[in-house]
Order: sequence, then C-alpha cells, then structure tokens
Amino acid sequence: MVHFSDDDVARALGVVDVTVALRDAFIELASAQAAQQARVRTDAGNVKLSTLGAVLPGQGVAGAKIYTTIDGQFNFVVVLFSARTGRPLATFDANEITRRRTAAVSLLAARHLAPPEVGRIVVFGKGVQGRAHADAFAAEYPGAELRVVGRNDDARSWVERAQVIVTATRAAAPLFDGNHVAAGALVVAVGSSRPDAREVDDALMSRAKCIVADWKEQTCREAGDLVLLAANVRERLRIVDLGDAISGTAQARESDRDIVVFKSVGVGLADVVVAGLAYRELTGCEP
Repeated sequence: MVHFSDDDVARALGVVDVTVALRDAFIELASAQAAQQARVRTDAGNVKLSTLGAVLPGQGVAGAKIYTTIDGQFNFVVVLFSARTGRPLATFDANEITRRRTAAVSLLAARHLAPPEVGRIVVFGKGVQGRAHADAFAAEYPGAELRVVGRNDDARSWVERAQVIVTATRAAAPLFDGNHVAAGALVVAVGSSRPDAREVDDALMSRAKCIVADWKEQTCREAGDLVLLAANVRERLRIVDLGDAISGTAQARESDRDIVVFKSVGVGLADVVVAGLAYRELTGCEP
C-alpha cells in the first residue's frame, strides 16, 4: 500500500474531469448500486474526529475519509480499498481531495440545476473553498461576469442580478436577504455542515421551488440551513437528492423562473470517487 501527498493528488487530478466520475457515482447511489456512510463525529476536549465513507462497486473502490478538527483547522486522510478484492490500495493526504471534490460537486449540480442563461455569478467566501468554487465556475462559464465577495461585504446588487449564487463561508448567520434573490437563480450553499450555523435564510428557502441535497439522509440532519428554519417553512420544503435530480427521477425546476437551492454538507461518496480517480492516474492501474 502506498501513500500519496496533496501535491501528488493535485498533479493527478489536473488532467481529469472529476465531475464525470461524480455524476456516475451519484446516479449509482440513486439506483442503490452504491452506498455511503453518514458522517460520524467524536470529540473530547477541543479535538474532534470525523469519519465518512462509501462503497462503489461500479467504480471498483471503497474507502473512508478520516479527519481531525482542532481550533477550526481540518486535516484530512482518505483510505482507499479495492471493491473487487478488498485489498487496501493507498492512503492519501486529502486536503486537496476535499477542496476539489466540493467544488466539483457544486459544478455538477449547477450543470443540472442552473437556469439556461448564466450571465452573472457571485461567490461568497475568500477562503479555500471560495477560491476553488470561483475557479471552477469561471472555467465552466467563461462568458459570465463573476465576483468574489467576503461575508461582510455589501453584495446586494450582485445578489439581485446573479443567476448563480455560491456561499462557501464559515458564517453562522445568513449572508443576505433571500427576498433579494432573482427569480430563476440557483443558490449553491456549501459552507455550513453544522446544525447551529447557516448561510441562507427562511425567506430564500420559502421562495425555493426545490431544495436539492447532496444526500438527504445526512444533509437534513447536519445543515443549519435546514435545521434552523421556522417550522412552517421547513414543513413546506420539497427536498430531493442530487442523484435523483441528475438522473431525472426528480424534477427540480418547472420553469426558468423557479429558484432552486443546492445544499451540500459533503459526502463520503465524493471523497472516495475522487481518491479512486487519483489512484488510477498516479499508478496507471485499476483498483
């Protein structure tokens, strides 16, 4: 079994379209051909240990991501196994995997959920995930006007005119007034995976035609964007899984004026898929 660094992963994934494998994996999950484990968090003192994983026979891999959180800082490792033989294949420093898979899942969601014409994009967040999302969406929509703003910036004019709004911050409270979001917009909310923190408000969620979750089983429990909603808003929500939206089993939009929210907390399926891609590229071998 070998170990790969974040630099190795960055070199390997620079030549592949991660979203292709992710699309297949989410469809496999929706059709029960793949399975994943919900996140488990364990903590003592100021140290938190989290694990999440997935089994993907169609892609030949199984594995788990394990990471620590200390004083708000994360360190990630992925352990990858062959789904054919059960043999451990590799371990990975997974900060780069986490950065890339999060932006790639958001981009995959946008390909299926964004309105037909995207002329303006605003990204909230100037950290690692904000920059990763800005890079991914700029490449996907080269003709669009894109602005990156901090969570304390006055971005109302951008929120009012954007077709895609991305929130990738550590905010504990909503970043903008959901009444200002334009009809037809897609809001991609990826910053919060804690039940006590949220980036979007009740006004936005009450206007949304559909909430698309990376995985309802985990997202509805972890996302403060959903947990902290007023009861009368929450009970009216229509929430579907990303795999169902991609495969066409569930329809997120009925018209170009519908507002759609994609809420992601990060799932083990994405980590294992991306680790599998990196393994193939770095070794030239199938799992």
